[in-house]
Amino acid sequence: MRFLGLLLLWAGASLAQDTRVPGSHYMSAPLQALQRDPTQHPGQLFVAEGEALFSRPAVNGRRCADCHAVPPAVAARYPVHDAATGRPLTLAARIDRCRQTHQGEAAQGPDGPAVLALNALLGERSRGQPVSPDPRLKPWAERGEAVWRQRYGQLNLACLQCHDERAGQRLGGAAIPQAHPTGYPVYRLEWQGPGSLQRRLRGCLTGIRAEAFAPDADEWLALESWLMQRAAGMPWEGMALRP
Repeated sequence: MRFLGLLLLWAGASLAQDTRVPGSHYMSAPLQALQRDPTQHPGQLFVAEGEALFSRPAVNGRRCADCHAVPPAVAARYPVHDAATGRPLTLAARIDRCRQTHQGEAAQGPDGPAVLALNALLGERSRGQPVSPDPRLKPWAERGEAVWRQRYGQLNLACLQCHDERAGQRLGGAAIPQAHPTGYPVYRLEWQGPGSLQRRLRGCLTGIRAEAFAPDADEWLALESWLMQRAAGMPWEGMALRP
């Protein structure tokens, strides 16, 4: 009984120490309400477009629905280890690969309109699921942590200096989030449209006056692997909204 009591005490203490919150935690009440309301959330337009694309024949006549009976709820477990390349495979890259391989479509990249719409659909389908990083990507997550700690740009800043050390404080009038990627692709009001996690990371690098990595650089995959590891267990927000 004493052991059980100590175990419960330890479990309670562990839960109490988890102070992680999604970026929506720092938004105003009206913006939080906007994210919760599917009839007002502008990102839901892209979810609807994803639903249409899922059932629409591609250039070769094949549809996503021909292989998948329903849109799979898988967003909270990507990126995954890709055995063919030995590298992380993001959900956007999986969608783009399927479109090219099975539908004869041209590559678009993570911010292509069709990829974003289908990614938004699968993200919305995954709402409420716990973030479940692929354990096979641990070496990549470790590389991503090193990038997270590395100083970059003319401002000589590391990611952790804002999102670990100063989360909740304000920068230029905006709250600094903890940078948990629990709702990508995300609709950002400043973009007036949806965007991928890679686009958001590029924006951070621009903000500290650093040169962005090459579009196919390992750093993007490593960072995404690390960020998902940081967010492990947090609930997926679906198609998120941010200022």
